[in-house]
Amino acid sequence: MTDYFGFYGLPVSFNPNAAAVKQQFYALSKKYHPDFYINESEEKQAEVLEMSTLNNKAYQVLSDPQKRLHYILELKGQLTEGENYVLPQGFLMEMMDVNEALMDLQFDPDAVRLAALKDEVALIEKGIADEILKLTTSFDRQDAAEQAASLISIKDLYYRNKYLLRIRESINKATASLV
Repeated sequence: MTDYFGFYGLPVSFNPNAAAVKQQFYALSKKYHPDFYINESEEKQAEVLEMSTLNNKAYQVLSDPQKRLHYILELKGQLTEGENYVLPQGFLMEMMDVNEALMDLQFDPDAVRLAALKDEVALIEKGIADEILKLTTSFDRQDAAEQAASLISIKDLYYRNKYLLRIRESINKATASLV
């Protein structure tokens, strides 16, 4: 996996300096602009195009908080393809209640109950977002052992958030069917 932080000469951080990311992107965009290599060999042009593509991808990931979070978890070996992550039982029970309420709403639409469910899910999402923010903000100041522990917690919150995205989609469908 390519280290975008290394490519930009920046330390791995959940909250990198946005101006530094943008500055590196623009500097490398100029350096690897394909138009400047039009008279070079095909091999050199292909190399420059590859670097330009890498620069664009690095910028997309490092400038988007969600993509950056996922990327850092991958970079640090916390996410593996096809991983079957098991969410905590308490969270799953809470989500089972939410899913049951959603199923009830499919058979018995009720705008008031749907609004209450939306609020409940929004509160859970906010709690997760706040906890992620707390962990990612303190990450840069931690030693290696503390960072390792934080990464495990961030990974758990990441998967909870992914689960909630599916719940949010179901809520949006239920909302659309009420209209």
